[in-house]
Amino acid sequence: MNPKHIHLIGICGTAMASLAGMLRACGHRVTGSDTAAYPPMSDQLRAMGIAIMEPYSEQNLDPRPDLVVVGNAISRGNPELERVLDERIPMTSMAALIHDEFLLGRERLIVCGTHGKTTTTSMLAWIYEVAAQQDPRFKPSFLIGGVAENFCTSFHVGDGTKTFILEGDEYDTAFFDKGPKFLHYFPDAAVLTHVEFDHADIYADLAAVKTAFKRMVNLIPRRGRLIAFDGSENVTECCAQALCRIERYGFDEDSYWQAVNMRQQCSITTWTLLRGGQLFAELTLPMAGEHNALNATAAAALAAGQGIAASAIAEALATFKSVKRRLEVRAEVNGITIIDDFAHHPTAIRETLRALRAAYPGRRLWAVLEPRSNTLRRNVFERELVESLALADEVVLAAVFKSEAIPILERLDPEHVIAALTAREIPAVMCADADAIVAEINPKLRPGDIVAILSNGGFGGIYEKLPAAIEDRASR
Repeated sequence: MNPKHIHLIGICGTAMASLAGMLRACGHRVTGSDTAAYPPMSDQLRAMGIAIMEPYSEQNLDPRPDLVVVGNAISRGNPELERVLDERIPMTSMAALIHDEFLLGRERLIVCGTHGKTTTTSMLAWIYEVAAQQDPRFKPSFLIGGVAENFCTSFHVGDGTKTFILEGDEYDTAFFDKGPKFLHYFPDAAVLTHVEFDHADIYADLAAVKTAFKRMVNLIPRRGRLIAFDGSENVTECCAQALCRIERYGFDEDSYWQAVNMRQQCSITTWTLLRGGQLFAELTLPMAGEHNALNATAAAALAAGQGIAASAIAEALATFKSVKRRLEVRAEVNGITIIDDFAHHPTAIRETLRALRAAYPGRRLWAVLEPRSNTLRRNVFERELVESLALADEVVLAAVFKSEAIPILERLDPEHVIAALTAREIPAVMCADADAIVAEINPKLRPGDIVAILSNGGFGGIYEKLPAAIEDRASR
């Protein structure tokens, strides 16, 4: 593609911001617009010198761009989209542009699944990066749905790189393309971590979700491989018609990649990885949580099958630094630790709280949840949400984000969740917003507490407001 002026509507989405950086690195002039920009992607964009135009406006398309990328959160009525349609400015989706601009001629390794995509993709990219220190052939290009701390970025496009590692999102592509993004990527090999009902705004039920993943599996060529979690009947069903080689991973003794002797000590997890029943590697991961060890096992399995040595895999995992907004320590103030985690589903919340229990044994654990994702805003998983939050010692719920957009009969009722937790003798309260939450819990926090803030958005600036309030109280 010759250098062009490319404008991204909805530029602050994790993948859209990454695409913006990739396009800029290729010499294009990049502009973009959004509302409610928040870190880490807003910070990454500004560091790259890409201004974020706020709010959406027809004037943001002056001068007229050569191409407009329409984010999947953008719908009819957006003033910029309406101008694009009125004037027939060429437009495309993020996923389609990634395929056409970056994937042609490269080996595509795609990480898919309801949970663990971002972390697993980051691990796989870091494994390749470490392996490339000994063999430059393994130098990867990558696109991750978050900022990988080993790279301090969410993307890299290298000249002449053979392999492109990509997070494959099952969410829809654009208002004119309601299929999953991963159907644009045509994987040579893939990971399938979990399959659960999610994205209740676009999928009617679990069967619809499984159909999407079955279509992804159907794109893998016969020469390819599928690394599939062994602990899910849904994953098993989605793999049943694959024509490529399938390698299961997990704890099942019949799986090709079996994790055994898993041990956790604070924030360090160690285990033995068997390949076909034989020792492959002794692995150490500086992260808590069985789910993170499983993510690492999946990344190791895919990398090993592509020719990367066990020693490089072990070195990479031992030096892995996680991803922004995945069990990220945002502040430690007056002995109180504040954790940021990208919570979007009750299963993810459960695994996060379990990991924090392992990492901080014996310490009081607060779960502060903003029901913000399109799944959590609905009552479809109300019972499962209660079960997950019950792993905390104290629970605080914010009001449902933009509740008016969800029909009342489908909407999560936080008071129901509070009542169910209270019936289990778990202290739980509801607060209207971030300011009310800070006012509620700040006087109650004490040294040693762990506060897990669970949201897939900016949560009203609570990540900055709570540490500031704790500091203010401590200084009095």
